[in-house]
Amino acid sequence: MNPDLKSRLEKILSEPIKSISSVSGGCIADSRKLQLDSGKVYFLKQLRGSSSGAFDAEERGLKELRKSGTVNVPEVVCKGPDFLLLQWIEAGYSRSSSSMEMLGRQFAELHRYRGNKFGFSEDNLLGDSPQSNKPSKEGSLNWSVFYAENRLEFQTSLAVKKGYATPEMRNLMENLIKKVPDLISGTEEEPSLLHGDLWSGNYLIDERGIPWLIDPAVYYGHREADLAMTSLFGGFSNTFYSAYKSAYPMAPGYAEREPLYQLYHLLNHLNLFGTGYYGQVISILRRYAA
Repeated sequence: MNPDLKSRLEKILSEPIKSISSVSGGCIADSRKLQLDSGKVYFLKQLRGSSSGAFDAEERGLKELRKSGTVNVPEVVCKGPDFLLLQWIEAGYSRSSSSMEMLGRQFAELHRYRGNKFGFSEDNLLGDSPQSNKPSKEGSLNWSVFYAENRLEFQTSLAVKKGYATPEMRNLMENLIKKVPDLISGTEEEPSLLHGDLWSGNYLIDERGIPWLIDPAVYYGHREADLAMTSLFGGFSNTFYSAYKSAYPMAPGYAEREPLYQLYHLLNHLNLFGTGYYGQVISILRRYAA
């Protein structure tokens, strides 16, 4: 941490910072644990690179999740153009069955918190990629249109700009876009508040066994899109899924639709990290659109 930021934080917190230690974090920000002379502890994220607006988006996302009253999220202590200071959550060392059951139930309750239309009041970020949350008039009221336009087409346009979209990928995506309404027909629901990027690195179980959600990419959408992300990279137990589905049963055929929703995140990973994700993208496109 540079001396200027340390000085600013000490003025905001009204006491000296006793120690600063590194914490493992994501690709967007450097993470630090701050301990004050009084013994208070905070989590500091410092901007890395050029992700302008990342902390503004994170703050608003956390506030939207908190507003639902269904899940635990860290409190935002203060924010500047180059930092975000959060409540420190002391992580436990295990993800017990009871903790995962609680997380599953709370995630289901989050999805019962409804909005009037699909999308969000502003665009935000998915990792370090822009996330388009302002739909067309039709997309604001029709999930299949929103998902096709603001998720699949938007990420595909980024892939074209970055040179990752081969002719095969573009042709398959054109075919898939036409099929999206039929593929998700019969699953219509009112817009649910979604975390937007819930993988194993974006939740914590504290030392009491209580789950917390972090690093959201919120919007109002179909809950199947949120649940599909949890299974893409693992880290969620059968107990989690059983608790979720018991609290909020899924429409028949969810397993067949799950890869369709994972495609959005794989496109995002393609755009963020390169061609290592191209094979998975093409595999899903061929499954639905060939």
